[in-house]
Amino acid sequence: MAYYRRAGDVPPKRHTQHRTPEGGLYREELMGEEGFSADSSLLYHRGVPSALVDASPWELPDQTLTENRPLLPRHLKLHELFPGEEPKALDVVTGRRLVLGNADVRISYVVAGEASPLYRNAIGDECVYVESGAATVETVFGVLQARQGDYVLLPRATTHRWVPQGPEPLRAYVIEANSHIAPPKRYLSRFGQLLEHAPYCERDLHGPAEPLLVEGTDVEVLVKHRGSRGVVGTRHVVPTHPFDVVGWDGCLYPYTFNVSDFEPITGRVHQPPPAHQVFEGGNFVICNFVPRKVDYHPLAIPVPYYHSNVDSDEVMFYCGGDYEARKGSGIGQGSISLHPGGHSHGPQPGAAERSIGAEYFDELAVMVDTFRPLELGEGGLASEDPGYAWTWSGRGPA
Repeated sequence: MAYYRRAGDVPPKRHTQHRTPEGGLYREELMGEEGFSADSSLLYHRGVPSALVDASPWELPDQTLTENRPLLPRHLKLHELFPGEEPKALDVVTGRRLVLGNADVRISYVVAGEASPLYRNAIGDECVYVESGAATVETVFGVLQARQGDYVLLPRATTHRWVPQGPEPLRAYVIEANSHIAPPKRYLSRFGQLLEHAPYCERDLHGPAEPLLVEGTDVEVLVKHRGSRGVVGTRHVVPTHPFDVVGWDGCLYPYTFNVSDFEPITGRVHQPPPAHQVFEGGNFVICNFVPRKVDYHPLAIPVPYYHSNVDSDEVMFYCGGDYEARKGSGIGQGSISLHPGGHSHGPQPGAAERSIGAEYFDELAVMVDTFRPLELGEGGLASEDPGYAWTWSGRGPA
């Protein structure tokens, strides 16, 4: 995210002496993407950011993936994954249940009431959508306040923890990349500024305002990283608290963006999904469908036309309003639909006719389109509605 920010105490010139009040040196750390060739920030630590005093394996929640075979559209009811009082004892990091994934992206869901451990994802950026509830996200850069409708963007290797706030548990839809996540390139100038045709701008992005300084010794940090057989975890113990940064500056940092600040792009006839794009990652994109005025051609059909995902799998998370195209399918709040490449899909029977004459859709959904096939995680298998694939025909399998 090439948008410069500065917080706390930094020296006038980079890579020069920056001294403590007692005369010692702060330790400068460059956190950068693509080696030394892309966005970065410089952080100034009281302690030594590389220091370790212990390490042991961290056993991750079940990361098993099962191929989508036979090839079917799927409906997953995520609200069924965390029944009763169970969520109050879970946290956003260790309580995640894997729903879908491939070699580029993993999608999880969690309902949590407890503060998480300190955590660092060393595989890729995370984009966490807050379905409901609120949280303070404490990071090595400072504090973010997350509320309903926020995307929380956390760059790879950002040490952080989630602290739910308020009486209700936090419901979070977690998109973990094996790459970086950023605004689409077509929204950006060659110098990285969001352009006039982009559906949001820098004023809508909220980063940490000041450093967060925490004292502590022998502090545990959970690290998710690559292993020879996929995603694995390690438990590090560091001698001083990671939140020891007195200042930082640069263009790489965590931030929030609320879906209510996305300005929808509409037209006389139905606009394709790229008009709803909000972020992109390696081999996937993130879109959101927000409340909006709809197509105003006198013969317009406002719901989507049938389409074949030739190159991608489409995942839709339904998180607000009433999604017009899926009426009659059983899909509701907290549902996911998976429409895989190789299968044509579109509105439920009768939806096109009912939409004619509509001027406004009150719907909210987060979509992930991947360019490699998605497989089902244990959370996806546990929450599936087995009748969804047959809702277009009204008949079950022979």
